[in-house]
Amino acid sequence: MRSEPRVLAFDTSAAHCAAAVLQGDDVLAAHSEDMARGQAERLMPLLDEVLAQAGLGWRDLDRIGAGIGPGNFTGIRISVAAARGLALGLGIPAIGVTGFDAVAAAERGPGTVCIPAPRGQVYLRDPQTGTPRLADAADLAGLTLLTPQAGTIALGIARVAATRAPGPRPAPLYIKPADAAPSSDLPPVILDA
Repeated sequence: MRSEPRVLAFDTSAAHCAAAVLQGDDVLAAHSEDMARGQAERLMPLLDEVLAQAGLGWRDLDRIGAGIGPGNFTGIRISVAAARGLALGLGIPAIGVTGFDAVAAAERGPGTVCIPAPRGQVYLRDPQTGTPRLADAADLAGLTLLTPQAGTIALGIARVAATRAPGPRPAPLYIKPADAAPSSDLPPVILDA
């Protein structure tokens, strides 16, 4: 393994599909696309494109970094599932990175990371305890805010993944329950043959 790992990082936790390839401090490739839907279909072709832009193949990678949330329920699951599958197939570690850590690494400035949430709310991480929570706009008074930028979120994930020791497989970070309601349809009848 090289002294500075080659990291492929990606995020689909919001209305974007973002990816970057990083080796040390060198950004080998990065791309982000705004999209409200379709991240599941776009992610793998986007990863192929950034690898080609970096002049690398899948086997040239040392690590995978994936955004694990908070954010869109389905988007988080897309990134986590892709990271787990790629890590298993390539035999390399996958590192799950929270949006809080990614934004802090990408922006590299003082302030409180503030991630947009539905209904005009935001996700914040308590600076003393590190506990994430859902907050209202009134909770932001007097804070210096760092907010995620789709174009830099994958770079932040890559920076964190490059330095973090591999641990458990990436897992979603959900701060609130999914907005989806259970189906009101009756479950299917299973016939015994």
